[in-house]
Amino acid sequence: MNDTVLTTIAITGFGVAFFHAAIPTHWLPFVLASRAQGWSQPKTLGITALAGSGHVVVTALLGLLIAWFGIALTERLERYEEWFPRIAGAALLLLGLFYLYRQLTGKGHAHHHLFCGHAHVHTGELEHEHDHAAPPVSERPRAPSDRIAITSLLTLLTFSPCEAFLPIYASGVRYGWTGFALLTGILSVGTVAGMVMFTWLTLAGVQKIKLTLLEKYESGLIGALLCAVGVLIIAFEH
Repeated sequence: MNDTVLTTIAITGFGVAFFHAAIPTHWLPFVLASRAQGWSQPKTLGITALAGSGHVVVTALLGLLIAWFGIALTERLERYEEWFPRIAGAALLLLGLFYLYRQLTGKGHAHHHLFCGHAHVHTGELEHEHDHAAPPVSERPRAPSDRIAITSLLTLLTFSPCEAFLPIYASGVRYGWTGFALLTGILSVGTVAGMVMFTWLTLAGVQKIKLTLLEKYESGLIGALLCAVGVLIIAFEH
């Protein structure tokens, strides 16, 4: 049953990482920057993958602290080992209920101001721009340099870890460093692949896909996944 639970945790982790990568704040800024800077599609996707990797590294470092603390605690308190799955499962269940609460109260959305132009990303909007009367060409602000644009995009995601994945790391503590390595690989694939895919789809002109629904119900989806894993661990991990 342990292998079944680990597989479930891994699949859930991929879902959390991918759903999180699908929200517009994780790919729309790259599309807007690409248009403003005149980047080619390969360059845009490369920058997106680089930013996604930074996002993963910071999240993994936080996960490393969780894993180190959890594994050390497990080794010191082996006689209480049977309680760890119940505590971890209960924590996941409570966190999942918190995400569901955020969804039901309308607080499970992102609001982000982009670094260039006068554009915003709101819940339910893929791209919202205030279009005022265009000034003469000589008065229009110049696009920032590539260095500024790329640095802004990298900073945007590198210092905003995927907090929803941290409970997945906590649930994998029982499986030691092997579990940590597996979950980090899943986080990397789900996050980077999701960001690159949605950026590519938008650049290719497929931006009419109703991804706004995914953003709108992100907290609910993640909450449901966390609750499911929490119940599974409490029921079978002992």
